Amino acid sequence: MRQFPLWKTIVSVMIVLISILYSLPTLMGGVPTWWPSFLPAKMVYRGLDLQGGLYLLLHVQTDKAVEQAAENLVDEIRISLRKGKLRYQSIKRQGMDAVEIKLPSDVSKADVTKQLKEDFRTAKIEEIPDGLRMQLTATEVAELRKFAVDQSIQTIRSRIDQFGVSEPSLQKQGEDRILLQLPGLNDPSRAKTLIGRTARLEFKLVDEKGDVAAALAGTIPADDQLLYEERGARKGQKAARYPLLLKKRAALTGDLLTDARVNFDQNGESLVSITFNHQGARKFAQLTGEHVGERMAIVLDDKVYSAPVLREKIEGGRAQITGNFTPDDAHDLAIVLRAGALPAPVVILEERTVGPTLGSDSIHQGVVSSLLGGFLVIVFMGIYYKGLGMLANVAVMFNIFILMAVLAALQAALTVPGIAGIVLLIGMAVDANVLIIERIREELRLGKSPMAAIDQGYAKAFMTILDSNLTTLVTAIILFQFGTGPVKGFAVTLTIGLVASMFTSITLTRMMLYYILRNRRVQSLSL
Repeated sequence: MRQFPLWKTIVSVMIVLISILYSLPTLMGGVPTWWPSFLPAKMVYRGLDLQGGLYLLLHVQTDKAVEQAAENLVDEIRISLRKGKLRYQSIKRQGMDAVEIKLPSDVSKADVTKQLKEDFRTAKIEEIPDGLRMQLTATEVAELRKFAVDQSIQTIRSRIDQFGVSEPSLQKQGEDRILLQLPGLNDPSRAKTLIGRTARLEFKLVDEKGDVAAALAGTIPADDQLLYEERGARKGQKAARYPLLLKKRAALTGDLLTDARVNFDQNGESLVSITFNHQGARKFAQLTGEHVGERMAIVLDDKVYSAPVLREKIEGGRAQITGNFTPDDAHDLAIVLRAGALPAPVVILEERTVGPTLGSDSIHQGVVSSLLGGFLVIVFMGIYYKGLGMLANVAVMFNIFILMAVLAALQAALTVPGIAGIVLLIGMAVDANVLIIERIREELRLGKSPMAAIDQGYAKAFMTILDSNLTTLVTAIILFQFGTGPVKGFAVTLTIGLVASMFTSITLTRMMLYYILRNRRVQSLSL
């Protein structure tokens, strides 16, 4: 039997030891109190189908993000034309991604185009009968849509982390969908409200000179909007809705916030204290100083929470949002403000709630099937292949250790398809060993010595094992790439198990055979 390289021995032993250390917390059901802090403490968490929870398929309305970009462009164009001292009649968004600028007859379109080209170098500008039309380019629209989805994922993840859900799963699906799984969640309705909230915070001045009655009748000035403030919802009272005519353009937005915390007023009612960054504090002080004696509305997602009169200039960058909150409402509002606004509205396309009872049954059945499958494999290999069969059983055991260790290191969630993959791998893990043992048998029948038969058996079986595992690995990769959540869970388990099986069958069993037989004069093999 050929010498087994020392470096392979060292690497193999290290892989086995590290795998055992990483998998023990999971196999023990948790990190024990005596577990040293310098050892790995990561675990394989249970997925949604094993411990219950909430499954949501979300749709990001990316069209709204494009529309908002066009609305922002309206303000930027106004600033640009005022800077160039160029007059205009009106600037309005037209359609989803364009802005139309109506000009007086005595204003040169060429001058306006030149000014806009200076400030918007990539702008697509064309002439229309009474002015100009500026449109977002196809590249800009595509980037806005992609950013809306990516930013929504980050914002939702931040909200979930602060909400306190353990092991959430958040994945992008297609171009504008997000798959969200919240295992172990006890309050689905509150979580859905928290996740779907756009949380666009705005400070808008109240148009005291506007005619609210006319606005209620449908006549709303172009620069205003009609919103409602709810009052009197405290202590079970039915909330009354008060119409307010507000300036459409926000004087300040929540983009400049650095913190939001729950506090209580002198009556013990919950409120949210917000803190601006340096730029926001400066703008807030300037805004409140310029409009002392006027009312300023605090608006979140087109709902007016309060509209107090500005008694004095407010410095220091701090403000309060009141609105007859319950403690949970105030807490959730603080979370969404800290996490930031969603760049586009998010709607729920599909919702499933999984009960914990189903999860317990799945775990029990998975454990039973794994133990039964493992027991049958061990018995068969021990009876049919004797000593080398038991060696293969040891390899299967280490294969499971490696699989659990990798899942723990990746902080993966174990699902029912994942358990199915483990059960399947228990059977597949001995396939390579069966091929090797049968090759060794063939070499012994040809009259070769036991040591030579072992060398030839491993050498001749290697390519067959490699080919069979590679074809299965390609299938697993395709399943992961194009499959949905449960299919991906199965593919991940299968992929890790295949790689581990290659290592344990080809390298680990050969190393163990070498050190068992190296100082013996073997006349026959137990197979």
